[in-house]
Amino acid sequence: MRIESFDVYADTGSLRTCYGIQLAAAARDTPWLPQLSFNAFKGGWQGWGSDDPRQAWLARDDAGEAVGCYMLRLPERENPTVGFCDLTVTPERRRAGAGSELLAHCADRARAAGRSRLQSYAPDGSAGEAFARGKGASGGIDEVMRAMHIDGGMPARLSALEAEAQPHAAGYEMLSWRAPTPEEHLGELVELQRLIADAPRDDGIEPTAWDADRIRKMEEALLAKGARYYTVVARHTASAQLAALTEMAIDPDIPGWGFQQLTSVRREHRGHRLGLLVKIAMLNLLAEREPDLRDVFTGNAGANDHMIAINELLGYKVAAVLRSWELDLKTSLSVAVSGHPGGDDLG
Repeated sequence: MRIESFDVYADTGSLRTCYGIQLAAAARDTPWLPQLSFNAFKGGWQGWGSDDPRQAWLARDDAGEAVGCYMLRLPERENPTVGFCDLTVTPERRRAGAGSELLAHCADRARAAGRSRLQSYAPDGSAGEAFARGKGASGGIDEVMRAMHIDGGMPARLSALEAEAQPHAAGYEMLSWRAPTPEEHLGELVELQRLIADAPRDDGIEPTAWDADRIRKMEEALLAKGARYYTVVARHTASAQLAALTEMAIDPDIPGWGFQQLTSVRREHRGHRLGLLVKIAMLNLLAEREPDLRDVFTGNAGANDHMIAINELLGYKVAAVLRSWELDLKTSLSVAVSGHPGGDDLG
């Protein structure tokens, strides 16, 4: 088996080959997920505007047939001791040593980059989980993936929930925009994004330190791939401070689906049902702007009881559970990996 590197920006042919491998694997491993579009796959492997170094590798057999691939992300600003790996083997080539060989290769590359830990995700009960356990990886916190179907009864349910919550939120108003973020809101958006630091996460994993430049680069990458990105915020009218936000991504190449991103509420403004109200406002906005939307996908750490309660009120149902798996590169060779698709709610 030959494992060769390629440029995720310049080598579209190899990138499409890896996309095909991931589609085939997803059809078997994660049928509960909507099918990933090529633009979304490309955006993920290119980093959605991130400056983090990354390496892409494609494995072929002696006949030139693609066997598997991986992308290794090597962050420098946060988590400089960790390599994050997204590795996939074609389903028909599993259990023949290709995964082990690719993972050993990935571990070597991570070590060469000065990393002592290798981390990724796999669904509970999956072949990826079994592989991770077999390689001696340690399981981390669970992330519960949920989906919500938008049916004809949704407007009435949202109206009832809003009527119950609104008396707790006197003195707040809702604002919304579609990316790019207006300049006058960018500074406060950075502060709301940084609240992700409050979300449950694995020991020793640092949250992204968002700044204006990172947000602008992410928005530019999303728009370049054709995505539509919506933000709803709650503003405290007395102080004009943005108190809460929620974000939703729409990929035109995945018809009917919306992908919930961050939801956060400032500590000093919690207790006013703002997490629920910004989500209701988002769904009402999308009913106007995205009339073909029928399903929404989200993910929350299993310990995030508050946001999970909000999502269940809205009608989200559990689809699956993902878990991080980490390998100590000082003592082990590899870890099972599977791409992480979800957003992250924090309320």
